[in-house]
Amino acid sequence: MQQSLKHLGPGNFAMVMGLAGLALAWKRAEGLMGEQALQVAAGFGALAALAFVALGVASLLRWQRHPEAWLEDFRHPVRHAFVAALPVSLILVSTVAWALFGPHPLTQALWMLGCAAQFGVTVWVLARFLKGPATGMASLTPVLIIPVVGNVLAPLAGVGLGLPNWAAAQFGLGLLLWPLVMGLLLLRLVQQGMWPERLLATSFITVAPPAVVGLSALQLGAPEPLAWMAWGMALGFLLVSGSVLGRVRRQGFALPWWGMSFPLAAFAALSLRLQGGLLGILLLALASVVVVGLLLATWRAARAGQLWVPEPVATLQPATP
Repeated sequence: MQQSLKHLGPGNFAMVMGLAGLALAWKRAEGLMGEQALQVAAGFGALAALAFVALGVASLLRWQRHPEAWLEDFRHPVRHAFVAALPVSLILVSTVAWALFGPHPLTQALWMLGCAAQFGVTVWVLARFLKGPATGMASLTPVLIIPVVGNVLAPLAGVGLGLPNWAAAQFGLGLLLWPLVMGLLLLRLVQQGMWPERLLATSFITVAPPAVVGLSALQLGAPEPLAWMAWGMALGFLLVSGSVLGRVRRQGFALPWWGMSFPLAAFAALSLRLQGGLLGILLLALASVVVVGLLLATWRAARAGQLWVPEPVATLQPATP
């Protein structure tokens, strides 16, 4: 148990991101499916909240009993970006609460805490990067997108919670950083090749920024054609990321697979918001099958004692072509 706790890193909060993202996608389907979609959304939202509390408690215990493990995560050239998954999860859980139950002082307080923490993590990641990556191009992976995605999430609940100005400001930060990170990732691909094999599933994270940008832009009152542009970008990144799916499946399940969950859910939510209909339903079904499959795989790995172990992600070697 002690060793499992030692290896329970912040990347585990990707589970919360996937579950909360799927809850929001099902909430978008309420207009097509009625009360049943709302019930499914509430179910996944409850799972996301439970997972957040459980992982939060476990993370506090890990901090008390294995502070050196946390310090290792903070210093690692790749894993440090996973720290952003914690505040992103808090933003998403509070967004689900707002979407299902409307504005509430507690929801607003959690949203503000998540946004403030996310802003701080983004500044920390940028400051760290400006000092120069200790391992050069090897530290550039799609995981770096997580500190950006959290910022563009702010308007989803921020507008409805009565804080549109701060939501727009944080959205602007994410909108600025997203293409910069994508440019760095492209540079890495050209100069060094793909990220490590165990991180190939995180390629799907590239789908999340345009999907969330489209949703948040609409929430801020942007014209619909801009959201369709974002939808097109998300579709392109989804098709490109799908090209590595066969290699991901051959590796066997690992926690980085959860990197596929939130992007698929966000793309389904944007599709339902813009069009609904058959395409939106199919994408929602795809995201649901993936998340349920990941839940089952995670449960099996946990029972077999294969989940919270030293993660081979620590290697920085590029993937074999």
